[in-house]
Amino acid sequence: MPKNSKVVKRELDDEVIESVKDLLSNEDSSDDAFKKSELMVDDQEEKDVDVEEGSDVEDERPAWNSKLQYILAQVGFSVGLGNVWRFPYLCQKNGGGAYLVPYLILLLVIGIPLFFLELSVGQRIRRGSIGVWNYISPKLGGIGFASCVVCFFVALYYNVIIGWSLFYFSQSFQHPLPWDQCPLVKNTSHTFVEPECEKSSATTYYWYREALNISSSLSESGGLNWKMTICLLAAWVMVCLAMIKGIQSSGKIMYFSSLFPYVVLLCFLIRGLLLNGSLDGIRHMFTPKLEIMLEPKVWREAATQVFFALGLGFGGVIAFSSYNKRDNNCHFDAVLVSFINFFTSVLATLVVFAVLGFKANIINEKCVIQNSEKILKLLKTGNLSQDMIPHHINFSSITAEDYNLVYDIIQKVKEEEFDSLGLKSCQIEDELDKAVQGTGLAFIAFTEAMTHFPASPFWSVMFFLMLVNLGLGSMFGTIEGIITPIVDTFKVRKEILTVICCSVAFFIGLIFVQRSGNYFVTMFDDYSATLPLLIVVILENIAVTRIYGIEKFMEDLKDMLGFSPSQYYYYMWKYVSPSVLLCLLVASIVQMGLSPPGYNAWIEDMATEEFHSYPTWGMIVCISLMVLAILPVPIVFIVRRCNLIDDSSGSLASVSYKRGRIIKEPVNLEGDNTSLIHGKSPSEVPSPNFGKNIYRKQTGSPTLDTAPNGRYGIGYLMADMPDMPESDL
Repeated sequence: MPKNSKVVKRELDDEVIESVKDLLSNEDSSDDAFKKSELMVDDQEEKDVDVEEGSDVEDERPAWNSKLQYILAQVGFSVGLGNVWRFPYLCQKNGGGAYLVPYLILLLVIGIPLFFLELSVGQRIRRGSIGVWNYISPKLGGIGFASCVVCFFVALYYNVIIGWSLFYFSQSFQHPLPWDQCPLVKNTSHTFVEPECEKSSATTYYWYREALNISSSLSESGGLNWKMTICLLAAWVMVCLAMIKGIQSSGKIMYFSSLFPYVVLLCFLIRGLLLNGSLDGIRHMFTPKLEIMLEPKVWREAATQVFFALGLGFGGVIAFSSYNKRDNNCHFDAVLVSFINFFTSVLATLVVFAVLGFKANIINEKCVIQNSEKILKLLKTGNLSQDMIPHHINFSSITAEDYNLVYDIIQKVKEEEFDSLGLKSCQIEDELDKAVQGTGLAFIAFTEAMTHFPASPFWSVMFFLMLVNLGLGSMFGTIEGIITPIVDTFKVRKEILTVICCSVAFFIGLIFVQRSGNYFVTMFDDYSATLPLLIVVILENIAVTRIYGIEKFMEDLKDMLGFSPSQYYYYMWKYVSPSVLLCLLVASIVQMGLSPPGYNAWIEDMATEEFHSYPTWGMIVCISLMVLAILPVPIVFIVRRCNLIDDSSGSLASVSYKRGRIIKEPVNLEGDNTSLIHGKSPSEVPSPNFGKNIYRKQTGSPTLDTAPNGRYGIGYLMADMPDMPESDL
């Protein structure tokens, strides 16, 4: 590198434009990356050189402290509450152990390839979701904005669930647990059990009345629930403090938030296996029902679970990987995180059904005792003959097997009048067949089972602390999917943006801590993410394979990884994955059209749930959520296609990054009559005329607006323009 470049620069006229090599030499001499970087354009060979290698952006971008920290961040983001309360339900509902077959197949077909694709583009381009897709093509820049909108919608209600977990966590430090028994109501004459609780159960009553204090419909707001408002505020404060320094702060927390749930799950599994009936639950769980595998809905639900389990389309995967070095083996990361996610789901399923098996065993024992008393009464009244009962049966200590024997005998003998006797079969399988998911599993079924544990407060504290950590891990990735793209694009301070984002989300989130808030959570969960994310990921796939070019992308991967990825990914990305995603999108739209839009409302007088259809304004909100989430895609496309934004006004396409400030790129750069001669000083090279671009457009490139070096979107300023004002973005 020429040592006298600074002297040469001072001697040049203001109209002389220096070469890239001289610009690099003017940087801080202590910056090793700039010492090693060089850009050459060979007119004869027409080679494209990546100007971002060794650039200021890469040097100044934060980085993970270790590979372990990065893996834990990706695991924490992908492994969330759905692994604990959604996967076990789907496994039970769709054929038990047989459900794992379509899940694994779809994990290999769409899960790992698309997860690898997002990791790769984030690591290659080193931007958040907005910068990545604007880089691929400015016309597709709306993909990144759509991801941010979906992340914001999901963060609004997901943190409410963390708030619920914090409430239960705070109530677990007492013995007996507050949801152990129904409360007593006293009046002037006598004391009686709360009717709403007596008609349902203690845990159900505590969830709907004590925790949520739920209203009877979506239209009945009921005002704020102050307990949940405080918990929601605490949840957002935790997220804000953890994210305020970006990965520098959240990365350290990942060591606890990502690993602690595994400690709890293993403890629960060991404890669960020592409980009566746990093996019945696990056996029921993994007994395959192969005939169910042929049903299309099983494959649709498996594909949906794979899609959302890995966090595809949210932007969090891209944001986290953008802080990696370019030579990181992201293929290994994609396979590792995907299978960690899968085995975590299986582990959670074992735990859930070991505990539910124990709960079913207790309920079955109560059923046997109650129905045995009915049989004794029928024997005393003469409705049943003593001759029916085998001699070895002792009703004072009857087992489930003996009761079922007596039940079968009575059913055969009293076939015509059996229904009038009011006896129940008391099969443990019947209880296990009652599929429970979501909040019903975590806050009702599981909490009820834990009340029967020895030292139940300890296990309750551990369980809800695990839910908080699972939720926080996913929230970190979700918020990173909002913060990183905006910081990369608009160069705002991360600390200020994080505080503003969390504050706005908290105030909007107050709609979820009304008495009717649970119904809004259901609405957002059903309509804010599913279809928009599917569209986003389909467009991501098309952008890489069709716009950027699958062959060029495979070459980029070879350059990054140091080896050529398997051709398996070539065919998955180009043909199979987009086809499967399109089928999944159509199936989801059909399913949404066939399912009546509504929610399950809790009816206080009946102490049961009742399905209600959304009112007209509720349907408008549902449709608006989907439209708003995907609206950035057509808006940005139309704006770019019709040139509604002047590039000279500082739009995204004309922004480049340099030393923490934004520099406007000169517009109307045409022609290519300049070359840089490696190793020569500016005085030895004819200075190019101002306004001439030293880059060459890639031959055979699509008609989309291309930036220098065949790259789309952000370009780099090639002229030293010290008097140019900084962008106001």
